[in-house]
Amino acid sequence: MSYLFQTRSEKATQQKPESSEEHQRKLLGDLAMEMPSFLSDGTIRRFLRSRNWSTEKAAKSLKEAIKWRRQFKPETICWDDLASIENEVRRAYIPDYLDKNGRTVFVIMTSIKSLTSTKEHIQQLVYNLENMAMNSEDAQEENVVWMCNFSGWTLSSTPLWETRESLHIIQKYYPGLIGAAILCNPPKIFESFWKIIKQFLEPTLQEKIKFIYSNNAESQRIMTDMFDMDKLESAFGGRNTASLDINKYAERMRRIDQIRVTCKHANRST
Repeated sequence: MSYLFQTRSEKATQQKPESSEEHQRKLLGDLAMEMPSFLSDGTIRRFLRSRNWSTEKAAKSLKEAIKWRRQFKPETICWDDLASIENEVRRAYIPDYLDKNGRTVFVIMTSIKSLTSTKEHIQQLVYNLENMAMNSEDAQEENVVWMCNFSGWTLSSTPLWETRESLHIIQKYYPGLIGAAILCNPPKIFESFWKIIKQFLEPTLQEKIKFIYSNNAESQRIMTDMFDMDKLESAFGGRNTASLDINKYAERMRRIDQIRVTCKHANRST
């Protein structure tokens, strides 16, 4: 690991920087040794970036994240732990294409009615966040484009408590991940819901949100600039009308599970 937690003055004055492990131990105590696979350079960089490169604020956030991870154990969730209902996968998934900047894409289709509990929704969200964080390990900036299709959305589609909990997890335990959030075709009734949700969004995340409408020329330009329209789903204005192949998607997720396990073991042995 690099010495990311050192201040600029420390880096400038030291002839030989102290090891990453020594510096982490000063800021995180014994927690630095508890979760070596989590406390990678990529994770530390994300937390620093999201906290305006303040080592104290980043260390505090990391301690909170470690405490949560100790209880939730997100690294143990695998594909076969999730509810095996096809429409849940079609409702929230990571497609196999990237945006034009090479960022991971996460799609949510709110028009598909959920058949599982809030607890299962949160578990699935965390599973996807873990995978996206792994994909962002070497990224120098926010590496996820979050896209939500609001066609057919109703107040019952996303309960307020679940939305608050999801935002809390994303902002507190996976900060510095989302580079852009696309809210596509939200109906008029969404406006009142949005006024409430905005109160739970950190300013940096609010700035990344774009409202996109299929009948708006500027919206179409934004999507064309960001995506290969042949790959982008038609629900977001793209030309891809193919439905998600559940079996192929399951195979891809199981391969990713194996990679995560391998990386975790490798980090433990170093």
